[in-house]
Amino acid sequence: MFNAGPALFGINPDFIKRPPFETDDLRACLTKFLDTPFEHDPSGAKPLVGHYRWGVYAFFDYDGEPIYVGQTNEQLRTRIRRHLTNQRTDAVAMSVLDPFEVFEIEVWPLPQFQIVNPKDKELAPPARAHLDALERLITAKAVTDSQFKAILNEKDPPPGGLLVEAPPSFRGRIVSERVLELRGHPDFRIARRALIISRLAQVISERQVKGGLRRVMLTQAKRLQWLAARRFEATGGAMSVPKEGEGDEDS
Repeated sequence: MFNAGPALFGINPDFIKRPPFETDDLRACLTKFLDTPFEHDPSGAKPLVGHYRWGVYAFFDYDGEPIYVGQTNEQLRTRIRRHLTNQRTDAVAMSVLDPFEVFEIEVWPLPQFQIVNPKDKELAPPARAHLDALERLITAKAVTDSQFKAILNEKDPPPGGLLVEAPPSFRGRIVSERVLELRGHPDFRIARRALIISRLAQVISERQVKGGLRRVMLTQAKRLQWLAARRFEATGGAMSVPKEGEGDEDS
């Protein structure tokens, strides 16, 4: 006889339609972030953060390290959700970006281009040039602020000579306290980071790739080494290593 498994709160788990807790929680926290009113719109109104069509965004990990910078002219809500919830972007599919690593997001909306259609042959090119310049600026800042002097982008921003100033931004976390308790443990993060490196290495081994993916793997390896070294030292370092005959390593 088929055994459907133990009931969960009186419900057969096979028939639960909601996604797993962490997936469901990420969607809820991300929606809250994207539905936050943006206080710095020059119109005086307070549109939702995710409502802006043109803008640049950056992801930060649990240590506040910048890990990824991107741009969009389709809508911040659409682009960021695609990265973190449906795994349809190249960055996630290729194991360049791990959604589990993202703790905070910062966005730089460009309200002045809100009504510009990306397909408009007259208005779109200046807007796109400004967007590219802002991405270069934010990327350069992220690299400078990173202790590894690198982020996980496979490609560099589009080149160009236009210089712009960073507009007002909004930054917030997308991780609840419960998920922080689950994912914040350094051993979990070490294991997860090693898994992503393994997946990325597999991708590289199976196809002809350019230098961007290899740079990402090198950066991730440095990030893994740093986190593992920090954990090792915090738990006693060399003094914590047992001598032969002193007992099991797990004790």
